[in-house]
Order: sequence, then structure tokens, then C-alpha cells
Amino acid sequence: MHIGLITSDISTKNGWATYSLNLIQALHRHGIQTTIISSHNTPDNDLEIHRILPSVTPPERNTFIKTIRQRRSVQKLLADCDIIHSTIEPFAILADWVARSRPLFVTAHGSYINLPRIRRFPMNHLYRWSFERANLICVSNYTAQVAQEIITNAKTHVINNAVDVARFLNPPSLPHPKTAPTVITAGGIKPRKGTLELVKAMAIVRETIPDAQCLIMGNPQEHTNYYHRVQEAIQTHQLEDTVKILGFVDEDEMLAWFGAADVMALPSVNDKHWFEGFGLVLVEASASGTAVVGTDQCGVADAIEHNVTGIVISQDNIMEELPRALIDLLTHPEKAQQMGEQGRISAQTRTWDNVAKQVIDLYQASL
Repeated sequence: MHIGLITSDISTKNGWATYSLNLIQALHRHGIQTTIISSHNTPDNDLEIHRILPSVTPPERNTFIKTIRQRRSVQKLLADCDIIHSTIEPFAILADWVARSRPLFVTAHGSYINLPRIRRFPMNHLYRWSFERANLICVSNYTAQVAQEIITNAKTHVINNAVDVARFLNPPSLPHPKTAPTVITAGGIKPRKGTLELVKAMAIVRETIPDAQCLIMGNPQEHTNYYHRVQEAIQTHQLEDTVKILGFVDEDEMLAWFGAADVMALPSVNDKHWFEGFGLVLVEASASGTAVVGTDQCGVADAIEHNVTGIVISQDNIMEELPRALIDLLTHPEKAQQMGEQGRISAQTRTWDNVAKQVIDLYQASL
């Protein structure tokens, strides 16, 4: 079985890239032959890769035109493949045209399954047709639900994202000891991460736990209106000593806080067509032994076993349930610790080898 993979950059710089890298490595461990077509900004690595497609992260101008110009080259490179698999949604049209009568797979990570809704004519129809023909590997049940709402007779298969557990088993120590109950979040400041809701919740948490702190890691998106709204909320609620925007942090600091925090929160809020496709940072926190809190009505719910590894709250009632969940875990450290221990056990089953096995089963069934 020979798989033609069409991917974004293959690295650890973003979610698409990390997924592609880990899936390819796991497929190779299972003896699957691949030919890989990637964006030109893939860094050097040990894989044999044809870097001929435009960058999608960050996006280039006229990406679709640049992609289609490479159609014949991609067809030639993938001529001997049995199956074509685009590991990201934006390259689905190219993958469909190249696949022809061969089985087609597209990984649906989240919001970009809405491309038939987001893009204008004729791109919206092209994406719809490609998604209709493809076997859609959805990283969460919610992503599959959205796909089924958009696409007639969508062929969806839910395979949750995995985690490199070994990376989180022995986190480095913090440079300075933790001195207060700590909530962390990661992934940047944007509406679908629920950053604003988390800041407002911390104002309520502080009434019960005056020394509680919240650390926000990831891209601060300082140029956006949403970032300024978050800053205004911090100032309005006098949380300057409570909520700290760390921005990008190095690997050691991030791993240290994943292991040292009392709670990891990702109170994701759907923002029109944009939603959290899975919530990998929650599984990473679970792998570190930390209790987690997230929301329903998005992919985050698949990353949490409710009342086992953490707490799932309602998006519709977030401003009541979020502070209550945080206070519950911060004032009952034994409960948080037990959830963290269960999370570590659960994370050990979420391996890339297990993902690869499920994907290979789908490949074989399609032939």
C-alpha cells in the first residue's frame, strides 16, 4: 500500500504541521510507503519530501492559483500511489483532482471544514464537491457533526488527535517555586480560546481565593481588537497581579507550567464558523498530570473525560459554570490531583501509533 500525502509545512510550528509530522512518522513505523508533497516552507528533516506547494501557515497571496499550477507535478509524483490523503483541508481540491478514481482522504481538523460556507463562488462549490467525495478523518466528534451539517452524505470517521506522552512525563522544574494556586491556558489570545471569559472568571475566583493566579501562554495577538478587550477586562477587574500574559514561552518553561499548574483551562467559545477542533493542550496537560477544564459544543469535549480527567462546562452558561469549576478544583487539591492522575493514564492511550492503526484500517477498507 502506497499513500500519496499532500500536506502543509511538516514541523512542530503549528497544529496542521505537527499533525502531519506525527502521522507520517507513525505510518512509517507501521511499514506504510509514502510519497510526500508539502508546502515549500517545510524545514529540513529526515523525511524525503517534495516541497513544491505554497505556504498555508503563514498564508501566501493567491494560494489556490499557486497550488493549481503545481497540479501536473503533483500528479506525476503521486502517479504510483494507491490512495491520496490531504492532511489539511485547504489542499482538498488539489487532492481530489489528483486522486481521480483513487480513494481520497482529507483530515478535517476543525473550522476549515466550513470552507464551503466561508469561501465565495466558485471555491465554495469546489470545496463542497471535494469534501463530499472524500473520506473525512475528523479529529473530534464535533468536527464530524459540523461536516455532516454542511456536506451531503459526508463520509466521516472520528479519530482523535494524539500526544507524545514521553515529552510530558518528566517536566523541568520552574525557575522559581509556585507560590499560589495557578490556572494556566495556552494557544493564544483569540475568541475561540475563551480568553476573555477566563479573565472574567478569574475575577470571581479571586473573591474566594485571593491569591489565585492565571497564566496565559501563546501568541498574544496584540494587534487585534480582542487582545485590547482582554487587557481592558484585566484593568477593569483590577487583575494586573492575578492574570499574567506570558506570550510565547520556551519549551522548558511551558513544560514546567504544564506540570506545576493546578488546572489547565480552555473555555473555548464558538465564534461564528470558527471553533476549537480538538483542544490538544488539554491532553498535553493531562499527560503532565494536571486537571483540565473545557467547554462543550466543540472539539474540546473529546479531550476530557468529564468528572474523570477534568470538567466539561456549558458554553451557554459559561460565566456561571467556569468560575465554579475553577474554584472547585483549586479549593479541593486532592480532587484535582486525582483527575490529573487519571488524565495521565488516559493520555497514555492517545498515541500516534494508535492513530496510525486506525488510519491504516480506513485505507485498507477503501481499497
